[in-house]
Parts: sequence; structure tokens; C-alpha cells
Amino acid sequence: MNKVATRFLTTSMMSLCLLPVATQAQETPRSDKHYVGLLATTIEHRSIGRFSKEDAWSQAGTLVIGGHLNDLIHAEVRMGGGYKDAEINSDFTLAIDYYGSWYMGLHYPVGELGNVYAQAGFTHISGEATLDNPDERRNREFQEFGEDYPSSSFSFSWIAGIDFELIDSMYLVLEGGKLFEDTDTSANAFQFSSGIRYEF
Repeated sequence: MNKVATRFLTTSMMSLCLLPVATQAQETPRSDKHYVGLLATTIEHRSIGRFSKEDAWSQAGTLVIGGHLNDLIHAEVRMGGGYKDAEINSDFTLAIDYYGSWYMGLHYPVGELGNVYAQAGFTHISGEATLDNPDERRNREFQEFGEDYPSSSFSFSWIAGIDFELIDSMYLVLEGGKLFEDTDTSANAFQFSSGIRYEF
């Protein structure tokens, strides 16, 4: 093999070896990225009623906007709106009109699968309770609910979840946590969500 061919092969091999390093160096660090997500959220309303402590489910959609403060810490805001009410019985329904949340949390990579995360913050909720035939015996325990639900519109919230990278910068999100607790009626709600998050 002549010297020209040897030099060409040596140069080519070095270029191929250095290419992944150069590509990795050009990638944006996660600490500099922001993200946006769209989630389908199921809300479980618990401890409804003074005596029976009923459970019921409603549905909502959630928009997530956030950013990574460093490699482990993130902050985000969420805006959601309900589209299916929780029916306690044929006379009593609970509706979440909209909610807004602010969270700060920690995320930690799990190999190449994705990340586990936990976050805590505060949520403002606006909704309404509708009670027909309040004087019927089965409905008397729900008379403590006013038209506004929950009556305490601000509450502490938390979420734990996991994400899986589907393609570059696109993640499948699975999570659950507490959305709010109504201090006047002791009713509380948990949120369970799945959806897509894109980082940029």
C-alpha cells in the first residue's frame, strides 16, 4: 500500500472517530432547554360527602410549559381545563372549569430509558358543585358544598412521574399526584396524566 493511500485511510479513520464527539459537543445541554407538553388528565375526587365519602372521576386537558434550571432541577407552570364532570349521583355533580399550577422539582435520568421526577407547588382551581333536590335524604350530606368547588381555591399540590424518550427531544410522560384539598369540606382530588412533552 503506497504512502498516499495510507495517509488517506489514517485521516479518514480519525475523522470518523472524532465525528461522534463533535456531534455530541454541538448538542444543547439539557440545563439550557425549555419544554412544552400536552397531557390528558384524569382527576379522582375523593372523600365526597360527610358520611359516605364517595369517589368520582372527571376528565381534563393540561398544557405544560417549563424549563430546566440545571441538570437536575426544573420549574414549570400548568394550565388545565375540565371537559367531563364528576357525577356523584344523579343529583350531584362536580365540575372543574379550569386550574393553574406552579411547580418546582427534581428529575433524575434512569439509564437511557428516560427520567424519573418529583415536583411540588401550588394550584389555583375554579369549579362548581351542582346539587339538585338538596332536601332529599340521600343528598343532605352534600349540602355543605356551595356553588364554588372547591371552596378553598388555592392548595398545595405534588406530582411524581416518569418519562420515556420516544425520539430525539420527544418524551412520553406518565405521572400521578395530588391536585388539591378542600379545607372546608375535606374533599380532595388526585391527578393522573399521560401525554407528550417536547424539549427545545
